[in-house]
Amino acid sequence: MSAYAASDIPLTALKILVAGGFGVGKTTLVCAVSEIEPLTTEAILTSASAGLDRLDGVENKTTTTVSMDFGRITLWQQQLQILLFGTPGQDRFWFMWDDLALGAIGAVVMVDTRRIADSFAAIEYFEDRGLPFIVAVNEFDTAHHSYTSTEVRSALELDPEVPVVLFDARRADTGRHVLIALVEYALTLSRRHRTPAIR
Repeated sequence: MSAYAASDIPLTALKILVAGGFGVGKTTLVCAVSEIEPLTTEAILTSASAGLDRLDGVENKTTTTVSMDFGRITLWQQQLQILLFGTPGQDRFWFMWDDLALGAIGAVVMVDTRRIADSFAAIEYFEDRGLPFIVAVNEFDTAHHSYTSTEVRSALELDPEVPVVLFDARRADTGRHVLIALVEYALTLSRRHRTPAIR
């Protein structure tokens, strides 16, 4: 990019999904990195959802996303806008994922190691659709143990190529690192698929 001035490069907008299980920190990430006032659709958890939303490990959670979260962040000398769409985590709202995924270049699958099994559905969703994704492990203060990226990769049975990033969803700097990792990974896959095989 050194051969071009930043002003010579057109502003590009990319759509990214932030997905994962219930209570993993998706809204927290979108709010932490967004340069605009984020749109959230948080609703108060009520007794009516007691039999639907499993609160093991997140007993203090009082709200939940019922539609989506939206935020925006600009990177790379103000020439790349990332439009963030946070998905609802509960099973009963997964019918919305297909619409949210339209036009996305990839997804961040957030993982809470206290409830790692909750990540399998999101990973399977993006694998089945061939949409690039990375795994971002939200290192909660209340986690009983800090796991390495290698341990998380093994537990989730990930393809060796899929990046695994450890971060804190509350911090904008580590959140930006996660988004950049996804953009770079999606770009690498895109270039590979465009390059004809050398015979």
